[in-house]
Amino acid sequence: MTGKPRSILVLGGARSGKSGWARALVERGGRQPVLIATARAGDAEMAERIARHREERGPRWTVIEEPDDIAAAIAAATGPGSVVVVDCLTLWLSNLMLAGRDVEAATAGLPRVIAGARGPLVLVSNEVGEGVVPRTELGRKFRDAQGRLNQAAAAACDAVVVMHAGLPSRIKPAPAPDPEI
Repeated sequence: MTGKPRSILVLGGARSGKSGWARALVERGGRQPVLIATARAGDAEMAERIARHREERGPRWTVIEEPDDIAAAIAAATGPGSVVVVDCLTLWLSNLMLAGRDVEAATAGLPRVIAGARGPLVLVSNEVGEGVVPRTELGRKFRDAQGRLNQAAAAACDAVVVMHAGLPSRIKPAPAPDPEI
């Protein structure tokens, strides 16, 4: 890959700094920032989180709330004058699963959506496979589906960044090896 990446996947654990890093990345450019928010405000705590995220972004951002059909939202929002952030794939996946949708069918088209984006695209997703094995069958199915979704998104994106404690580590394209080793 030469030049700037057109699509970036930002992975990390809960509170690793994924959303803030993606927001800062997008705000440094001159394009119109667009957020495709996948969260549902199912309770007061989640409604407060959504309000805080909206406030952090400010009036410059266009916000599209789309918890289900992110493919259509990405197709409609991407363009040469905008940069789109999808925050986040994890909540989108949980929305699909809780609605009883066929997750494999619903997520299979994501690589085509990424490739077909008409402008820069930043996807935010949780890395859930590095923790404890979930106790419930639903938890294990979610963890496995999230791992497959992240792999597909990582393969389709030009760049992948993993966040740890607020610090970004680029893993795709892979950093050049240290010549001292």
